[in-house]
Amino acid sequence: MNRWLLSAAAISLLTTGIHVLAGGPDVHDPLLAIDMPPVLKVYVSLLWHATSAVLAINSVALLWASISRRYREALTGAVVAQYLAYAGLFIGYGLAYVGTLWQTPQWAVFLLISALALVGLRSAPSDLSRLAA
Repeated sequence: MNRWLLSAAAISLLTTGIHVLAGGPDVHDPLLAIDMPPVLKVYVSLLWHATSAVLAINSVALLWASISRRYREALTGAVVAQYLAYAGLFIGYGLAYVGTLWQTPQWAVFLLISALALVGLRSAPSDLSRLAA
């Protein structure tokens, strides 16, 4: 078992829980309370729940990568790419719209998870490097 990837999976799962349990009342519900056309409310909810699904799937992918070498590089690479994209979006939009990163601190957890996952990849022998040897 790769403990770095397991740690990344645990933090990803914790992030998923925070998104669902705390983010719902703090972000999703207030957005739905705004007077807007019903179709926009549908999109707000779809995007909210799609994010929940991606976070949960990524958590499972990191957990699987931590215990199985077969797809470790592919699973970890896909999750890291997504989480680095999320971090970049939080940084970019935080700076562009509110002028600070402190109101959009989610970037930090996505960078942390990505860093742990990348260390996990480097700490275990690569399937490709074993084939080349």
